[in-house]
Amino acid sequence: MAMNNILGLFAQSPLKPLQKHAKKVTECCGLLVPFFEATFENDWTKAEEIRRQIIDLEHRADTLKREIRLKSPRGLFMPVERTDLLELVTQLDKLANYAKDISGRIIGRQLVIPQNVQPAFERFLTRSLDAAVHVGKVIDEMDHLLETGFRGRELNFVNKMILELDIIEDDTDQLQILLRKAILSIENEHSPIDIMVIYKIVEWIGVLADQAQRIGSRIELMLARS
Repeated sequence: MAMNNILGLFAQSPLKPLQKHAKKVTECCGLLVPFFEATFENDWTKAEEIRRQIIDLEHRADTLKREIRLKSPRGLFMPVERTDLLELVTQLDKLANYAKDISGRIIGRQLVIPQNVQPAFERFLTRSLDAAVHVGKVIDEMDHLLETGFRGRELNFVNKMILELDIIEDDTDQLQILLRKAILSIENEHSPIDIMVIYKIVEWIGVLADQAQRIGSRIELMLARS
């Protein structure tokens, strides 16, 4: 590929492709909310349609990930280490993969979360997805950091946003405990296999928040070295 084309991809900022990738990942994860809402209504046609959208966004994120890996310059006036950038993309991509896997497991069994635990489930899901959205906001702010040379008030602002990820992750831990208790109280009323799958879905949704917090830590480390 011509050097001019490579430079063109990163002309405005080497973080632009990362931000584009993060946006697709966030959109992919965000579709879990309408997806589960459709399953609560037993609207499997709509759920499958949203599932296809999740798969499409996950594929687009994969394509962007490969482009970044192939086209990111090596040591060419990069404000951040190339290895840090690539690792961040890899970790972000896992969020989209989890969203695809969660929707796939639900569709595969046409499993509906029991109605009496749906409110607790929705609170847990929404708060977990807050972490993915927050990661996207942090990455968006990194552009402004580049302009300030990764220091000053903008750096402090981004660091505070990263700390907020820890708070969100703590919240999801507490909500997961409450949700598991609610599921435990109805275990005998449902198929053991369905209950096992529900517990696995809860675990994976919790991993979304954990993974977002891990990405925040990675960004913090990357900024410390910049």
